[in-house]
Amino acid sequence: MAVKKKLLDIVREKIRLKHYSLSTERTYVLWIKQYIFFHNKKHPIEMDKSEIEQFLTYLAVNKKVSPTTQNQAFSAILFLYRDVLGVDMSSWNIQALRAKERKHIPVVLTKDEVMSIIEQMSGVYKLMTQLMYGCGLRMKEVLNIRIKDIDFGFDKVYIWDSKSLKDRTVPLPISLKNELKAQVEYIQKLHQEDLKLGFGSVWLSYALERKYPNAKYETKWQYLFPMRKVSKDPRSGIIRRHHVLEKTFGRNIKQAVSKTNINKRVTSHIFRYSYATHLLQAGIDLRTIWELLGHKSVETTMIYTHVVAELNRGKVISPLDM
Repeated sequence: MAVKKKLLDIVREKIRLKHYSLSTERTYVLWIKQYIFFHNKKHPIEMDKSEIEQFLTYLAVNKKVSPTTQNQAFSAILFLYRDVLGVDMSSWNIQALRAKERKHIPVVLTKDEVMSIIEQMSGVYKLMTQLMYGCGLRMKEVLNIRIKDIDFGFDKVYIWDSKSLKDRTVPLPISLKNELKAQVEYIQKLHQEDLKLGFGSVWLSYALERKYPNAKYETKWQYLFPMRKVSKDPRSGIIRRHHVLEKTFGRNIKQAVSKTNINKRVTSHIFRYSYATHLLQAGIDLRTIWELLGHKSVETTMIYTHVVAELNRGKVISPLDM
């Protein structure tokens, strides 16, 4: 007799079939659990538009969550109904009270500030930061780069499965070419050692692993910036070498900033902001920058024109100084 699967187990299966990240899986499962518990463990199939609106309004009014957090919860619930339960929500027109959204102008670093932070770094974390700024990448995009994604022949970096779900290429900084080649050689040797020790497989999405069952053992699929040690895959339990962790990379950036005199709030994303701003200042057109950043909408990229305008406004002489 077949055992009936639990709802959250089905959710996890669907997420893995769509090869979403582990962090997305954990986030979606967490929000779906909260939604169900909010309605006293009522099964989602017995609820609809009104229950979703109640939960989202509760998050905005009672929990006072940010717009980003509320949207995250909404995305998880949409995934539950559309992809797991197969419910057509097109006519629901959900009208929950939305969390108040503030429009923030990104804080950016000057070129000198970027260089001063990078100079305080060393080894692989320095190279990762240089690549992140030099290509305008998100942290996750840097971490997920595999050997095959670096094209030394055409001097390009391929970015797959980005946040916007748009694959793209960005120019490879020529100044990093030799260092990246050395990194690839290091990974090739490391991978051969892992294979000899009985490891050597790398995580691939379910769809890719099913289509190319031996690809996980191939050198070209290995992460460009792997962890120093092998570890247990939380999903499969397989001992393998994963990429550098976000918190480890973030900690190294933070330590480097603390050694400078920069008092701005520096996160990994500020290098992406700075990349876009510096390109605009150099006269690169907005549409090209939009394509390089991989934004869904050009309106998202336009915020950098406001950043440059603010910087130019700083050149206005105060009456006090006249």
